[in-house]
Amino acid sequence: MYEEAVEFATKAHGSQVRDYTGIPYVTHPIAVAELVSAFDARPEVVIAAVLHDVVEDTPVTLEEIKSVFGEEVAKIVKYVTKVATPEDGNRKKRFSLNASHYMKGCSGAHNIKIADAIHNLSTLKQYDPEFYSVYRLEKAALNILLTKADSGLSDILTDIINDKKGE
Repeated sequence: MYEEAVEFATKAHGSQVRDYTGIPYVTHPIAVAELVSAFDARPEVVIAAVLHDVVEDTPVTLEEIKSVFGEEVAKIVKYVTKVATPEDGNRKKRFSLNASHYMKGCSGAHNIKIADAIHNLSTLKQYDPEFYSVYRLEKAALNILLTKADSGLSDILTDIINDKKGE
Protein backbone atom coordinates (compact mmCIF):
# COMPACT_ATOMS: atom_id res chain seq x y z
CA MET A 1 0.00 0.00 0.00
CA TYR A 2 2.97 2.33 0.45
CA GLU A 3 3.56 2.44 -3.30
CA GLU A 4 -0.15 3.12 -3.84
CA ALA A 5 0.04 6.01 -1.36
CA VAL A 6 3.08 7.48 -3.14
CA GLU A 7 1.29 7.21 -6.47
CA PHE A 8 -1.86 8.78 -4.99
CA ALA A 9 0.10 11.65 -3.41
CA THR A 10 2.12 12.20 -6.58
CA LYS A 11 -1.05 12.48 -8.65
CA ALA A 12 -2.81 14.68 -6.06
CA HIS A 13 0.10 17.11 -5.70
CA GLY A 14 0.53 17.16 -9.47
CA SER A 15 2.77 20.00 -10.58
CA GLN A 16 3.13 21.55 -7.11
CA VAL A 17 6.73 22.32 -6.16
CA ARG A 18 8.50 22.94 -2.87
CA ASP A 19 9.06 26.56 -1.97
CA TYR A 20 12.60 27.78 -2.56
CA THR A 21 13.80 24.65 -4.35
CA GLY A 22 11.37 24.09 -7.19
CA ILE A 23 11.59 20.32 -6.74
CA PRO A 24 8.36 18.29 -6.97
CA TYR A 25 6.30 18.75 -3.82
CA VAL A 26 5.75 15.03 -3.33
CA THR A 27 9.40 14.68 -2.29
CA HIS A 28 8.45 16.33 1.02
CA PRO A 29 5.76 13.85 2.16
CA ILE A 30 7.96 10.96 1.03
CA ALA A 31 10.84 12.32 3.13
CA VAL A 32 8.48 12.74 6.10
CA ALA A 33 7.29 9.14 5.67
CA GLU A 34 10.86 7.86 5.57
CA LEU A 35 11.73 9.73 8.76
CA VAL A 36 8.56 8.59 10.53
CA SER A 37 9.13 4.97 9.55
CA ALA A 38 12.40 4.92 11.49
CA PHE A 39 10.45 5.62 14.68
CA ASP A 40 6.93 4.38 13.96
CA ALA A 41 6.80 1.68 11.30
CA ARG A 42 3.07 0.94 11.58
CA PRO A 43 1.85 0.80 7.97
CA GLU A 44 -1.10 3.12 8.59
CA VAL A 45 1.21 5.78 10.04
CA VAL A 46 3.73 5.58 7.19
CA ILE A 47 0.93 5.72 4.61
CA ALA A 48 -0.66 8.69 6.41
CA ALA A 49 2.73 10.41 6.41
CA VAL A 50 2.88 10.12 2.61
CA LEU A 51 -0.63 11.58 2.44
CA HIS A 52 -0.21 14.15 5.22
CA ASP A 53 -0.53 17.26 3.01
CA VAL A 54 -2.96 15.92 0.41
CA VAL A 55 -6.16 17.15 2.07
CA GLU A 56 -4.58 20.44 3.11
CA ASP A 57 -3.01 21.31 -0.24
CA THR A 58 -5.14 19.63 -2.91
CA PRO A 59 -8.85 19.04 -3.70
CA VAL A 60 -8.65 15.51 -2.19
CA THR A 61 -11.02 14.98 0.76
CA LEU A 62 -10.77 12.88 3.90
CA GLU A 63 -13.61 10.76 2.53
CA GLU A 64 -11.49 9.92 -0.52
CA ILE A 65 -8.57 9.00 1.73
CA LYS A 66 -10.90 6.81 3.79
CA SER A 67 -12.34 5.04 0.76
CA VAL A 68 -8.92 4.26 -0.73
CA PHE A 69 -6.74 3.74 2.36
CA GLY A 70 -9.16 3.02 5.19
CA GLU A 71 -10.57 4.71 8.25
CA GLU A 72 -7.39 4.57 10.36
CA VAL A 73 -5.26 6.30 7.74
CA ALA A 74 -7.99 8.92 7.19
CA LYS A 75 -8.21 9.55 10.94
CA ILE A 76 -4.47 10.13 11.18
CA VAL A 77 -4.50 12.44 8.14
CA LYS A 78 -7.39 14.36 9.73
CA TYR A 79 -5.30 15.15 12.80
CA VAL A 80 -2.28 16.36 10.82
CA THR A 81 -4.33 18.64 8.57
CA LYS A 82 -4.68 22.32 9.45
CA VAL A 83 -8.17 23.43 10.46
CA ALA A 84 -7.56 27.18 10.73
CA THR A 85 -8.13 29.48 7.79
CA PRO A 86 -6.93 33.05 7.17
CA GLU A 87 -10.38 34.22 8.27
CA ASP A 88 -9.66 32.85 11.75
CA GLY A 89 -7.24 35.66 12.51
CA ASN A 90 -3.53 36.34 12.68
CA ARG A 91 -0.77 33.72 12.55
CA LYS A 92 -0.70 33.34 16.35
CA LYS A 93 -4.45 32.67 16.53
CA ARG A 94 -4.32 30.20 13.65
CA PHE A 95 -1.37 28.41 15.27
CA SER A 96 -3.38 28.03 18.48
CA LEU A 97 -6.42 26.61 16.65
CA ASN A 98 -4.29 24.17 14.68
CA ALA A 99 -2.27 23.09 17.72
CA SER A 100 -5.45 22.34 19.67
CA HIS A 101 -6.62 20.18 16.78
CA TYR A 102 -3.28 18.36 16.39
CA MET A 103 -3.18 17.54 20.10
CA LYS A 104 -6.32 15.40 19.71
CA GLY A 105 -4.48 13.06 17.33
CA CYS A 106 -2.93 9.69 18.13
CA SER A 107 0.78 9.02 18.54
CA GLY A 108 1.09 8.37 14.80
CA ALA A 109 -0.34 11.80 14.00
CA HIS A 110 2.02 13.41 16.52
CA ASN A 111 4.98 11.56 14.98
CA ILE A 112 4.04 12.83 11.52
CA LYS A 113 3.71 16.44 12.71
CA ILE A 114 7.14 16.27 14.36
CA ALA A 115 8.74 14.66 11.28
CA ASP A 116 7.05 17.31 9.10
CA ALA A 117 8.53 20.07 11.25
CA ILE A 118 11.99 18.48 11.09
CA HIS A 119 11.92 18.32 7.30
CA ASN A 120 10.45 21.81 6.86
CA LEU A 121 12.97 23.36 9.24
CA SER A 122 15.89 21.88 7.31
CA THR A 123 14.65 23.56 4.13
CA LEU A 124 13.74 26.87 5.76
CA LYS A 125 17.04 27.25 7.56
CA GLN A 126 18.88 27.04 4.25
CA TYR A 127 16.55 29.13 2.08
CA ASP A 128 14.71 31.58 4.35
CA PRO A 129 16.62 32.23 7.60
CA GLU A 130 14.33 35.12 8.58
CA PHE A 131 11.13 33.05 8.45
CA TYR A 132 13.03 30.11 9.93
CA SER A 133 13.36 32.10 13.17
CA VAL A 134 9.57 32.51 13.42
CA TYR A 135 8.76 28.97 12.31
CA ARG A 136 11.33 27.49 14.68
CA LEU A 137 9.62 29.08 17.70
CA GLU A 138 6.23 27.76 16.57
CA LYS A 139 7.63 24.26 16.18
CA ALA A 140 9.27 24.47 19.61
CA ALA A 141 5.84 25.18 21.10
CA LEU A 142 4.27 22.40 19.06
CA ASN A 143 6.97 19.95 20.13
CA ILE A 144 5.99 20.54 23.77
CA LEU A 145 2.29 20.03 23.03
CA LEU A 146 2.59 16.85 20.96
CA THR A 147 3.19 14.61 23.96
CA LYS A 148 2.28 11.35 22.20
CA ALA A 149 5.18 11.62 19.74
CA ASP A 150 8.11 9.24 19.93
CA SER A 151 10.77 10.77 22.17
CA GLY A 152 13.46 10.08 19.56
CA LEU A 153 11.67 12.22 17.00
CA SER A 154 10.99 14.94 19.57
CA ASP A 155 14.67 14.91 20.53
CA ILE A 156 15.71 15.42 16.90
CA LEU A 157 13.34 18.37 16.63
CA THR A 158 14.63 19.80 19.91
CA ASP A 159 18.21 19.54 18.66
CA ILE A 160 17.30 21.36 15.45
CA ILE A 161 15.38 24.05 17.33
CA ASN A 162 18.26 24.63 19.75
CA ASP A 163 20.84 24.95 16.97
CA LYS A 164 21.12 28.67 16.42
CA LYS A 165 23.77 28.50 13.68
CA GLY A 166 22.92 30.42 10.55
CA GLU A 167 20.57 32.89 12.18
